[in-house]
Amino acid sequence: MLRRALPGRCAFCLAPALAERPWCQACFEGLPWNLPACPLCGEPQSGAWRGRTCGACLRQPPAFVRTRAPLRYSDEIAWLVRRFKFQASPRAGTVLLALLETALSEEARAWPEALVPVPLHARRARGRGFDQAEWLATRLARRLGVPLLRGRRLHDTPSQRGLSRRERRANLRGGFRMQDSLPARVALLDDVMTTGATLEALARACLAAGAEEVEAWAVARTPLGEI
Repeated sequence: MLRRALPGRCAFCLAPALAERPWCQACFEGLPWNLPACPLCGEPQSGAWRGRTCGACLRQPPAFVRTRAPLRYSDEIAWLVRRFKFQASPRAGTVLLALLETALSEEARAWPEALVPVPLHARRARGRGFDQAEWLATRLARRLGVPLLRGRRLHDTPSQRGLSRRERRANLRGGFRMQDSLPARVALLDDVMTTGATLEALARACLAAGAEEVEAWAVARTPLGEI
């Protein structure tokens, strides 16, 4: 209500926003950007490994060739995601989508030939009444001018909170199936990437359905130490 009453205001601090942007410059620069990060899995990095492939990916490369997750799941971004996912706030979703679009380079935007949202199981989608990945992907696919293709989640997987990366992968193995044959280059989309196990399982399903390369896209990445 306050946002509608004060158009042109920053979604974070209500200061005057930049032209055609839902944020002010100070808040934009102060967001928890995911830099540097592992180019394969998007895991936030520091120290000597800055910007290089992390040890986990060297030991077991993911099924996707690249992760684009421009923000870290913390602070203002975590607040926005919770409002979007659990309160179905279109304003929060619009800001998150705008942040993702702003962070995608022209090369990234031109790369995918199709976009695939991470699907909810039908039972969970009915219970929640809102599918945040579908919401984001529908709008982004339209803006990129690529088809939106859907997969099916075969099992209503219980909460993975507290599970290790290996346990999450085992829990989701064989958990998705694509409903269509796929083009060569496919980008997967979710709001938050935690360990990458869900996107890994969906990427494998996409490769089985004909994709040659898969990228993982998410608005935010959870640092491994905060899972």
